[in-house]
Amino acid sequence: MQEKNYGLALFTLLVFVFLLGPLIIISFTSFEPGTVLRFPPEGFSWRWYENIFEVKMFMKTFGTSMFVSLAGNLLALLLGVPAAYALSRFQFKGKGALNAIFISPVLIPGIVMGFAMLKYVIITYNLPIYAGLLIGHTVIMLPFIIRVVASSLSNFDFAIEEAALSLGAGRIETFFKVVLPNIRSGIIAAILIAFLESFNNVDISVFMTGPGVSTLPIQMLTYVENNFDPTIAALSVLLMIITAIFMFVIERLMGLSYFTKR
Repeated sequence: MQEKNYGLALFTLLVFVFLLGPLIIISFTSFEPGTVLRFPPEGFSWRWYENIFEVKMFMKTFGTSMFVSLAGNLLALLLGVPAAYALSRFQFKGKGALNAIFISPVLIPGIVMGFAMLKYVIITYNLPIYAGLLIGHTVIMLPFIIRVVASSLSNFDFAIEEAALSLGAGRIETFFKVVLPNIRSGIIAAILIAFLESFNNVDISVFMTGPGVSTLPIQMLTYVENNFDPTIAALSVLLMIITAIFMFVIERLMGLSYFTKR
């Protein structure tokens, strides 16, 4: 039994090395003082972190990515939460087909989805680039919102809702005062997952952007095509730190919410 535990521990360690190894290497190479990306670094320098803020396109595309991800997240929530509630609460004809439609953006390859949206959203309807980009990101976030919120609703006892209705509360009032507070953690998780999916998206964004409009991941790829310095490594480390802080804040908010209800 002890040998099996050692084997499991070794396997777990190898999995962590496989997952975290590239991130550790990138973190070290970001401090390389030279002009070429190398590992291990030959010294220590903050030079490439400073270079991030000197490249104006990084700042501009970061703002674009934040706007599109946050605005698209809001639209996906407004559409996804009611859809998840309807799919979980009611039985109606065509429910399976409707659920398949909502999940299809995850099942269809991103390049195919991006080309289709370019053809029908940008070319056919001639929408502005920002509008098309916002629609595209809303579409890719919607399945994550619906699936996570629906999963949270699967653990919700709808008898509580029925009790509120029987005591005179309206259905809309019950939804906002009874249902939503009980699935708050699921909604927060859905927001986080959808935001990260949108912010890091490349395959759809590359079709929906145009002259003067780009997102940060696409700009990073463009920079790598023309430069081989550690700037992208430094930017990747910053994005990892921001993601970790964001997840920590969400976790703390969920914890405070739990203890407040207790």
